[in-house]
Amino acid sequence: MQVAHFDCFSGISGDMVLGAVLDAGVPAEAIHAALDSLGLPIKLEIERVKRCGFAATKANIEAADQEDYRFLPDILAILERAAITPKQRELATAIFQKIAVAEAAAHGMSLERVHFHEVGALDSIADIVGAAVGLDLLGVERFTSSPVPTGTGTVKGAHGIMPVPTPGTLQLLKGVPLATSKVEFELTTPTGAAILTSIATAYTTSPEMTVERIGHGAGSKDFIDRPNILRLLVGSSEPERPRGLETDTVTVLETNLDDIPPEVIAHCNERLFAAGALDVFVVHGQMKKGRPGFMVSVICEPSHVPALEAIIFRETGTFGIRKHTAERSKLQRESVTVETPWGPVKAKRGWRADGFSIVTPEYEDCARVAREQGVPLREVYAAVHR
Repeated sequence: MQVAHFDCFSGISGDMVLGAVLDAGVPAEAIHAALDSLGLPIKLEIERVKRCGFAATKANIEAADQEDYRFLPDILAILERAAITPKQRELATAIFQKIAVAEAAAHGMSLERVHFHEVGALDSIADIVGAAVGLDLLGVERFTSSPVPTGTGTVKGAHGIMPVPTPGTLQLLKGVPLATSKVEFELTTPTGAAILTSIATAYTTSPEMTVERIGHGAGSKDFIDRPNILRLLVGSSEPERPRGLETDTVTVLETNLDDIPPEVIAHCNERLFAAGALDVFVVHGQMKKGRPGFMVSVICEPSHVPALEAIIFRETGTFGIRKHTAERSKLQRESVTVETPWGPVKAKRGWRADGFSIVTPEYEDCARVAREQGVPLREVYAAVHR
């Protein structure tokens, strides 16, 4: 299966995506033809540049500044007349709709009232349409990305001076793992965030793939201490997991303990769950110098890492915590209520698109029924499964 991975170590923007797909081998003629068909006064110039000494492709859109802003129907009308494939038009439409939803949430207004300022400008329209065409012509089936740095500081836009990331960009990046960055610059733009979140299905620092092509898309600014480049890796991987599975990215925290009472570990685990840990488990083993001990493992969302690390350090007295990022495959799931001879019992149902399905009784509810009705817990479980 053909896959592509965005290495966003210096952020991501629309022109960086466009430069990266061109650098990865997408014919420039195809992008020129798509942009010409929009009927807008725009022109694409492609040049080879260096960023902090590294070669990259810079996509420059030449367009006049326009004071008028556009609503979503205006953008969709432009896309409708473009000479691009249905798949390319669908992706470009999805990107603009994603931006509209984010802006509506950021400004507290309905989708119909959202108007595009910077993202509705001619250069941004060209970036998104060009990126949609180029990403399609890469011929890949799955896109992944590294965690995304947003930069820091402030940026001046149509709504005045705003913090980085801007409210719209932050809405677009909800659910996306962010990378630490102290660069006082808008590394990730709304256009870049919208493109990325419209195509990326997983976020990982180490994609499982055989790299065949590499594209470098240059940003506008040339930093002194780092290359302002978006790396696009294109290659192949093993077939994708069964369709219908959900994926997300989690952080795993681990520490070894050989000088602590089990009661303290149990108390620590309770605190970790209360603070948002997805799962906590303890493995008994033999530590250094032959001492018996425990390995405590915590699975959590990346945003919960600081709070959970603080609990582990405070409650266990450990001197160190290992952590790494992991990609999870998850069944699609929902909470259900199952009728039993003793009344309704809560359960969780999981399924895949290929028809596989499983129901797991909720322990607390089953235990309550068993106590109230004076029946064995295993009979309540069996009734739920039936």
